[in-house]
Amino acid sequence: MARIDGRAFDELRPIKVTENFLAHPLSSVLFEVGGTKVICALTSEDKVPGWMKAQKVPGGWLTCEYGLLPASTHDRCKREASNGKQSGRTMEIQRLIGRSLRAVVDLDRLGENTLFIDCDVIDADGGTRCASITGASIALQLGLRNVLKRPNILKENVAAISVGIVRGELVLDLNYDEDSNAEVDMNVVMTESGKLVEVQGTAEGKAFSRQQLNEMIDLAEFGLKKIFTIQKEIIEKAPKVHKVRQVEELGSLGDVFGNIKL
Repeated sequence: MARIDGRAFDELRPIKVTENFLAHPLSSVLFEVGGTKVICALTSEDKVPGWMKAQKVPGGWLTCEYGLLPASTHDRCKREASNGKQSGRTMEIQRLIGRSLRAVVDLDRLGENTLFIDCDVIDADGGTRCASITGASIALQLGLRNVLKRPNILKENVAAISVGIVRGELVLDLNYDEDSNAEVDMNVVMTESGKLVEVQGTAEGKAFSRQQLNEMIDLAEFGLKKIFTIQKEIIEKAPKVHKVRQVEELGSLGDVFGNIKL
């Protein structure tokens, strides 16, 4: 059986990253994987959520918001703001992205500051949560290194990829057609050092074996190693632009997170 787009079973979709895609955030990227396109942007503020103060939790915080644009899907999806609330899917995905990034951020070094990651899907062809995590990791590192000048806050890169069983075959990086017809669909989030952050796996019909689970995680790791190489190349080649106007607007952060105690 051949894949619908002609890829080998263990082949990633083409990846393209455009840095500084937006003018106003501390950093941003347009992350494209196949037909999926996600804008990932980093902003910050010099305070932490109220629950951290109330519970006397030290350090800073990182959180995420995720959304699909109405025209990003095959059939127009209604803006969630018009419904007055977010869907369960949206809340689950943005919590996943937040957890994934917090796994590689030193929140104690961050000080009493909050980092916001916004992931907006402008074109969806499968794997939007994985693309959001991978793109957000790049935006986060670019912002911490180039603008906030605090690269040591990020301990390592993190990325995610989908794997699954489609028409009896184990496949990597599912597009929409494959995801819609998968017997098993799994998302794997991993750090660059090979540690697992989260594994989301579901059988849509026939249950899968422990051996198949191991094979899918191995295939995901194979693909993620390639993605980590791409992430590092992009970060190393990106110009170290200091956004003076944005830093001045932060005002109370002093010399940008100057209240961080290292």
